[in-house]
Amino acid sequence: MEPEPEHGPLSISLTSYARLVRRNRNFRRLWLAQIVSEIGDWLYTLSIYTLLLQLTGHAGSVALALVLQVLPQTLVGPTAGVVNDRIKRKHVMIAADLIRCVVVLSMLLVRSRSTVWMVYPLLLAETMMAAFFEPARGAVIPNITESGEVLVANTLSSATWSVNLMIGASVGGVVAALMGRDAAFILNALSFLLSAVLIGGMRFAEPHAEGTHPMRLRELVDFSPVMEGIRYIRSHRALIPAVFAKAGELMVGPSWVIFTVMGARQFAVHGKGIDSAGGAMLGMSILLGGRGLGALVGPLVAARWAGEDDHKLRFGILLGYLTIAVGYGLIGVSHRVWVAAACAALAHAGGSTVWVFSTTLLQLRTEDRFRGRVFSADLGLASLTFATTAYLCGRFLDAGIPARTMATGTGLFMLLPAGLLAWVLRSNRFQTDRPSA
Repeated sequence: MEPEPEHGPLSISLTSYARLVRRNRNFRRLWLAQIVSEIGDWLYTLSIYTLLLQLTGHAGSVALALVLQVLPQTLVGPTAGVVNDRIKRKHVMIAADLIRCVVVLSMLLVRSRSTVWMVYPLLLAETMMAAFFEPARGAVIPNITESGEVLVANTLSSATWSVNLMIGASVGGVVAALMGRDAAFILNALSFLLSAVLIGGMRFAEPHAEGTHPMRLRELVDFSPVMEGIRYIRSHRALIPAVFAKAGELMVGPSWVIFTVMGARQFAVHGKGIDSAGGAMLGMSILLGGRGLGALVGPLVAARWAGEDDHKLRFGILLGYLTIAVGYGLIGVSHRVWVAAACAALAHAGGSTVWVFSTTLLQLRTEDRFRGRVFSADLGLASLTFATTAYLCGRFLDAGIPARTMATGTGLFMLLPAGLLAWVLRSNRFQTDRPSA
């Protein structure tokens, strides 16, 4: 039987994060890999979305791109979970990085409206690799950290994601506006290569892969391990709210479409030497910068309050949902880009807290041999809602519904998962069991 997680008070300060990075070589390399690859991703994302909007003129093209960036994670998730529970997760991450390097370089072939179709299969291929990489990264955190460091590691990773967003969004707009999109694609490809090198230098035990026979191709279509993972989640009721928590962030999919359209049409930046495409990217950059700032501050503040206490982590998810609702409601009535960016910061302070707290609950509550499948289910469910809501948002915008109305509607829509989780917490369900081997 695995040891139960501690639920007592946990003191988290700024020195906790510095100590983790300084003393833990494996986490430090994984953290540095995250920094370089995510900054490259934000450069790349800005370029892809504005390229599609410029070449097609339709918000639906951006929505379709986002669908292809997230939905395959739902479809590939069962296979990715099984792979991550059978072979070394370190090797999975390295292979995914190297393949993504090649895929991103292939984006350089997209030069005109006649070749824009190439974006979609390339995005599909990149997303499939992310579906293998992300569950592996989440699953190894308990293997490379000590007791009491799990929430610290997750909060630092979330804060890093937020800083990367602010840097990538800000620098990405400037790089693409002044140097062209090709530079953003090349930098992102190199970031994946460097990430693979950093992860390759990690040294840690992977108990789930010890003593297993080599994986065979036919096992990729054997769904009995998937069903075993489903039964595991159902039998550990405390996992259920955490597995569905990210799927409740109904603003994630629409946010990319809304920010892209509002950045181009309501908040485009005009100035000497800035063309329409560059102005749209800079407008989107400011909105994403606000999003990143909020996502940075939210978990840093919330983690000090919650520690690794199960009840506070779940209640923090509820507060996060409500904060998202307020933030997006205010974005819809904002008429200045900096005000809208501040509202985005508020909303995504809540959104990032939901992400960190649900991830921590899953890591504390899940046995190592099931962790790949649980995190694949977590990511797959979230990806399904992200893709669905992004697609619907794009269709509504192309049908003539204003982006401001869509933002306000997204805020109101967030009251649905908030109400459901409030009912679950009030009824005291899914909170009494403990993980067992």
